[in-house]
Amino acid sequence: MKLTTASKITILRVLLIPVVIVLMYLDFEWHMYCALAVFVIASASDFVDGYIARHCNQVSNFGKFLDPLADKLLVISVMLVFVDTGLFPAWVAIIVVARELAVTGLRLVAVEGGKVIAAAWYGKIKTASTMVCFILLMLPVPEWTVTACWIVVLATTVYSGIEYFVKNASVFK
Repeated sequence: MKLTTASKITILRVLLIPVVIVLMYLDFEWHMYCALAVFVIASASDFVDGYIARHCNQVSNFGKFLDPLADKLLVISVMLVFVDTGLFPAWVAIIVVARELAVTGLRLVAVEGGKVIAAAWYGKIKTASTMVCFILLMLPVPEWTVTACWIVVLATTVYSGIEYFVKNASVFK
């Protein structure tokens, strides 16, 4: 299998995940700013690989598999560090992970029935708002911003999860 440029960028995103996590835990003056820089690069690579895949005719089954997996791994990994450090409630993280697993399950059921469920617009809004919130949480922000961030992540996660199931209820018939 020959890897496309888009798939190579996705693989890079996966490889950047442990770098972000290690930087978040290290103890030196600028560690969170370094983690933030790597996180921004990893997050931006999601948009870059998707653009390249669509506009350069590099959409592949490998990319369709790895891209959403890379996104989930990045978000869940960083979120779990926030839970561990007390910036994010564990119950919110559980809901986020449950939504990701449920939507992945929905997609698997749909594929078995010959239907492909593309990323919904609100799912993209959820991803973007989560990335922005995580960027903010890597900065020294007031407590109300921390609370606002996990509320935004929770609200967009729940809404987009409901949207996926309502729009694709026919998959279960």
